[in-house]
Amino acid sequence: MDKPAAAAADDPTHIDRFVYIAVAIAALGGLLFGYDTGVISGAILFVKGEFSLSSGMEELVVSAVLIGAVVGAAAGGALTGRFGRRWAIILAGIVFVASAISTALAPTVGWLICARVASGIGIGISSFISPMYIAELVPAKVRGSLLAVNMLAITTGIVVAYLVDYAFSSSHAWRYMFGLAALPAIGLVIGMWWLPDSPRWLISGSRVDEARKILKRARTTADVDPEIKDIQQSMTQQGKGGMAWLLQPSLRMPLIVGLGPATFQRITGINTVIYYAPTIFKFTGISAVGPAILAGAGLTAVMWCFHVLAIFLLDRVGRRPLLLTGVAGQIVGLEILGAAFPFPQLASFKSEVAIGGLLIYVACFAFGLGPIFWLLISEIYPLKNRSVAMSAATVTNWAMNLLVAVTFLTLVSWLGHAGTFWLYGVVAIGAWIFFYRLVPETKGKSLEQIEAHWRAGKSPRQL
Repeated sequence: MDKPAAAAADDPTHIDRFVYIAVAIAALGGLLFGYDTGVISGAILFVKGEFSLSSGMEELVVSAVLIGAVVGAAAGGALTGRFGRRWAIILAGIVFVASAISTALAPTVGWLICARVASGIGIGISSFISPMYIAELVPAKVRGSLLAVNMLAITTGIVVAYLVDYAFSSSHAWRYMFGLAALPAIGLVIGMWWLPDSPRWLISGSRVDEARKILKRARTTADVDPEIKDIQQSMTQQGKGGMAWLLQPSLRMPLIVGLGPATFQRITGINTVIYYAPTIFKFTGISAVGPAILAGAGLTAVMWCFHVLAIFLLDRVGRRPLLLTGVAGQIVGLEILGAAFPFPQLASFKSEVAIGGLLIYVACFAFGLGPIFWLLISEIYPLKNRSVAMSAATVTNWAMNLLVAVTFLTLVSWLGHAGTFWLYGVVAIGAWIFFYRLVPETKGKSLEQIEAHWRAGKSPRQL
């Protein structure tokens, strides 16, 4: 190794360019996750007209992607455990390409629903394997920030989806809205084809020499043998992998800690905003389709800005303070949003109150529960169980997402606009209590240190 390379390798502030390239490519999975999730919000305004959809069929078209996401998340754990993180992400990219083209060409609503289910399968796979790949590759000191890049990519995908929806809204060209997802999907497949697999997965398969070469490119020191020894030692203490082993006493708590945020991230209502933002704006009096879509784009742009803030804060402030502050802000935002509807005194500026509540809500989600859920489940599980445990948390997350998506319009008809958003606010209060009592601080800890903490039988707060 020449002197400049050696100096860079031993510089604790240096992160090799390879790490950033790998994170950027893997985060394309997050971009597609966001795009395919958000594009339906504008497209559905035209799809329901072309296919004469009832409210029930509209909910089914919106929710079809979530059905696929549950399937993809369930299958992804076994796929990544057997074939590796890299090949699973490549498979997700191929599914994204096929589903984008199929959706754009859909001649019937049945075809459209099937294509959206396929898109959901790609989302379900990539939604947890992309952050898993990043977490297992990058150094511990920047793990929070670089994993937040994946969440930023998700929000970027949503923003781009809204802008694309707006661009094609005047021509009602919803097929182009869906079809453009094929472009980043092709980039994901090509990019991951040239990247190596996760070094931790390689070590779990006794491919230590390959893992050593990758770690030397991804670490700030030329000597990676101590980290390899820590990984190997941790694996010998984990027992066998598989879902059944998650129920052993030392792993019950991390399973609970992961399933809690998986549930609360969705049932506090975030996807009502992503899927139905133009519809919500129309509730408040913004009747034109184009401005309603553009207002949704502005909302997701705010999310994007606060995800950028999270990148800078996660490895400085820590996970718990951001999570608790963010959920508290979501509660406030939901209460304000609900208040925009029932009070006659606010009727003349109902839109402004609703938009203010939504802005507070999405901003606080963006630096709190949004990125921290995906970060936590990438950190808290042992290597041998990580793929199945993250799969279980992601299945739960998408199942809750599906529940919210298929019940939102029904809840509005039963409880009214205010009652629906206030219900989400009550759930968010329960989420805050859960996080305060059970979510640990993982900032600066190696994945092996976190595993050792659970094996010692210590409480989450003691970490």
